[in-house]
Amino acid sequence: MTTPTATPWHHPACLSDEDLLKQCDTTRGRAGGPGGQHRNKVETLVMLHHRPSGQEAHAGERRSQMENKAVALWRLRLNLALAVRTGVPAGEIGSALWKSRLVRAGNVEGEGGRISCNPDHHDYPALLAEAMDVMAAAGWDHKKAALRLGCSPSQLLKLVKDHPSAMVKMNQERTGRGMHGLK
Repeated sequence: MTTPTATPWHHPACLSDEDLLKQCDTTRGRAGGPGGQHRNKVETLVMLHHRPSGQEAHAGERRSQMENKAVALWRLRLNLALAVRTGVPAGEIGSALWKSRLVRAGNVEGEGGRISCNPDHHDYPALLAEAMDVMAAAGWDHKKAALRLGCSPSQLLKLVKDHPSAMVKMNQERTGRGMHGLK
């Protein structure tokens, strides 16, 4: 018997750079502020507008337009992870990426695992988006969401806490439903 392969998570934060940029309008400009005599001579500011969601991100602190584009794309992924909710399929869930980042203690089935991902890693926004989608589907009950995702509730909270705005969003959703905020 073969195990069904997990499908990719269908969230814009999970798209490849190329596919995500196809959904964006990109504008360039000059960044203000300190930075020496070269700062305002070249248009290094990059602004991204994600057409389907209306989310925006920009970066202009670097002197290279390519570096600023990468930073703006990273920020856009984080914004999308917080603002856009996608449906969670019935039955077994967990993208291939999620499962690849889940480390089970002693490989015991049913035991909540640890999520292994640095918040600065390229995969972090996609994992955060998946976690936020599942929590939204679970009525922002992190314990139910953790059970569906195969991790411990404390590990799920740790993943969310790694991006403070995500923790704020989660607590706003929880308190709006009469639940207590989490720390």
